[in-house]
Amino acid sequence: MAGMDAFIDRLDPDMCVVTAAADGDRAGCLVGFACQCSIEPVRYAVWLSKANRTYRVARSASRLAVHLLTREQRDLAELFGGETGDRTDKFARVRSRQEAGGAVVLEDAAAWFVGTVVSRVDGGDHVGFVLDPEAWGAREDTEGTPLLRLSDATSISPGHPAD
Repeated sequence: MAGMDAFIDRLDPDMCVVTAAADGDRAGCLVGFACQCSIEPVRYAVWLSKANRTYRVARSASRLAVHLLTREQRDLAELFGGETGDRTDKFARVRSRQEAGGAVVLEDAAAWFVGTVVSRVDGGDHVGFVLDPEAWGAREDTEGTPLLRLSDATSISPGHPAD
């Protein structure tokens, strides 16, 4: 291993689906770059690829929804990670509802939250959206079930290249 690969290749973060809604449009994608970034106040950051349709919708969104999936929900991961919203209406194939501020929540997600976008940070080929959580929920029947991790999703072919 050379360079940062010696570090990065050892990570196995939880994957999540991020959805955005703005100006009558909605989008969603599978995200591997996400984490809590503040304790007080609680803040969470998600990083969206600039090449992704979800990023284009999220630029105008005041809120984003972040969803955790279990390993058994690989079908949702494949839909949101392996299809592009440029060609596929992903929401036609899932149960969803509107939550705080019109954010789109996937009803079958193991857990979710809606957060107000408090800042955007350009990180190179991705932009970080720092979120202030305002609404959340979880399915009790998935409590204790292992979450989908990067190692579970590496075989999903992206809906489009990163650049």
